[in-house]
Amino acid sequence: MAITTATKSRTKPKPKTTVNETFTYKIKDRKGTVSQGEKSGSSAAIVRAQLQKQGYIVQNVRKKPKPLFGSGKKKVTPSDIAVFSRQMATMMKAGVPLVQSFDIVAGGVDHNGLEELINKIRDDVASGTGFAPALRNHPRYFDDLFCNLVEAGEQSGALETMLDRIATYKEKTEALKSKIKKALTYPIAVVVVAVIVTAILLIKVVPQFAETFSSFGADLPAFTLFVLSLSELAQAYWLYALFGAVGLFFALKELKLRSSKFSYFIDRYMLKVPIVGDILYQSIMARFARTLSTTFAAGVPLIDALNSVAGAAGNRLYSDAILRVREEVSTGIQLNMSIRNQNMFPSLLIQMASIGEESGALDDMLDKAASYYEEEVDNKVDSLSSLLEPIIMSVLGVLVGGLMIAMYLPIFQIGQVM
Repeated sequence: MAITTATKSRTKPKPKTTVNETFTYKIKDRKGTVSQGEKSGSSAAIVRAQLQKQGYIVQNVRKKPKPLFGSGKKKVTPSDIAVFSRQMATMMKAGVPLVQSFDIVAGGVDHNGLEELINKIRDDVASGTGFAPALRNHPRYFDDLFCNLVEAGEQSGALETMLDRIATYKEKTEALKSKIKKALTYPIAVVVVAVIVTAILLIKVVPQFAETFSSFGADLPAFTLFVLSLSELAQAYWLYALFGAVGLFFALKELKLRSSKFSYFIDRYMLKVPIVGDILYQSIMARFARTLSTTFAAGVPLIDALNSVAGAAGNRLYSDAILRVREEVSTGIQLNMSIRNQNMFPSLLIQMASIGEESGALDDMLDKAASYYEEEVDNKVDSLSSLLEPIIMSVLGVLVGGLMIAMYLPIFQIGQVM
């Protein structure tokens, strides 16, 4: 049975993604009232046909010109999509029709970019397109996992239940991402501030002392000479260093996107970083359990669910491991045994999967495992913040204090001689 399911999932054609554009239109209704508006579509002809299907007399349809200096719209973030999912789930559970739900949600958001996105989806659905295909027209905001879950809800006739599950999933995954960002942003921000403060002292403050020292006519301490040499280097090459650091950052970012080997190396190395690596590991386990629980509970076959989980892992090392699990499961091996064979997953997760498979409540047990690992991430992030505070004060104190001591050492020596 598993082999048959795997064969079907491999031969299932992947839906084509259509890139929509915005068109402006001028129409007349049956009462002769003329109105104008905007509508998304793959071509002007399709937009015209959709408007005519709704009973309007179309006077013109034109492609909306792009603004010269940007759109002025707020960027739609994953957190905005999570809010949209929750609001749509609430509307549908209240029995509000789908198209009317879009109108209510769009009218209640204080976000012009999100409002425009919702209106585009609403227009597609109102013209006869399914909810999932309408979402697939916007792959930048709705990934395959989101669209597949909505499609499963439409096919099963339980769209409101599925939207509720999607909303919960998005809220928990975004909360987890924010915790990881908090853990990584704090030390990075401190390092950047320390570098900026040190650079300012070396470029602006130390040269003032150097002019004073030139009139001393005595040998300077070794530490002071070392700092003065650093200051001269900083004054001569600070601009090159700045552009070099920015260029290196973007080069590494682009290389990670383009090179699978480099991406694999970075993801593997990040898991070995003290403290931070453990947080990343726990977050991967939470994401694995949460995504698999949500997709399996939605009625998605396990083989297809594992495919979605691999894409949502967030780490190349574990994405490859999950794909190997998928291959083993497709041959008839139990999920918990396949996970155990990878030697990369914790025993708790393996035991929870085993109990879930034996009891027929795999989604329930995985949901409990996800909650456990999410709580672990939260605790470790709080511990990291508490640990970093004294370390940060010590590092800044050593950098700033060391520079000041180096500058005042010659003055102390002159005072002792006198």
